[in-house]
Amino acid sequence: MTEPTTRTSRPFSPPTRFAVPARVPVDTPEATRWRTATLTEIRRETARAATFRLAVPGWPGHLPGQHLHLRLTAPDGYTAQRHYSLASAPDDRGHVEVTLDHVEGGEVSGWFHTRARPGDTVEVRGPLSGFFAWAGDRPALLLGGGSGVVPLMSMVRHHRARDLTVPLRLFVSARRPEELIYAGEYGAETTAVFTRSAPAGVPVGRLTAERLAPSLSDPPAGGWEAYVCGSNAFAEHASRLLAAGGQPVERIRVERFG
Repeated sequence: MTEPTTRTSRPFSPPTRFAVPARVPVDTPEATRWRTATLTEIRRETARAATFRLAVPGWPGHLPGQHLHLRLTAPDGYTAQRHYSLASAPDDRGHVEVTLDHVEGGEVSGWFHTRARPGDTVEVRGPLSGFFAWAGDRPALLLGGGSGVVPLMSMVRHHRARDLTVPLRLFVSARRPEELIYAGEYGAETTAVFTRSAPAGVPVGRLTAERLAPSLSDPPAGGWEAYVCGSNAFAEHASRLLAAGGQPVERIRVERFG
């Protein structure tokens, strides 16, 4: 996810939170302890985004939608810390993945994109935050803008890895096809929206009520749990579309950055 100046996880207005499922590993002693993680792989996703795979001994496990706290320490003792969404599915044998945009002037993302190599170590702790987590036990309607798709892809990967039958739909927005993170992984559950340019035959423009209407007009049994992640502008736009389309506002969970 993008290196944010602020990060908030909250529902769309009114500010009502659901109780976190008891099995969500959050705010436990294990989750708040710093661990040394070793970078094992770097995968390029787009010209500006890459996925970094970390081996984390003793990682307590996570749920899709949670994030970790990452810390870099310079030789002189200076530290830089950021919160990043987890991109990997929970069952990954002691590894976690984060996908980072290369932010202009970003201390942490800049180090990862320009200096980090397999074998380097960083410190992490987590998983953190249960509010945006998805346990795979209820239908999920996912809306992501840009790198906001990162925690949502963790949900998609979890859904596939466990062969879950609970309904899941993903709408992901990018400016251009070449900026679509995880482009090679999307399947029938995903609708991609392009705001600047698109492949032949695909309309160009923001996510619209018409695109969401089929999902919102005929929700699955029990209704959708909606997850929205992206910039402030995307989060506000997508949340309002959901509410206008009939999605209960108390069942819209929003994580924004910027």
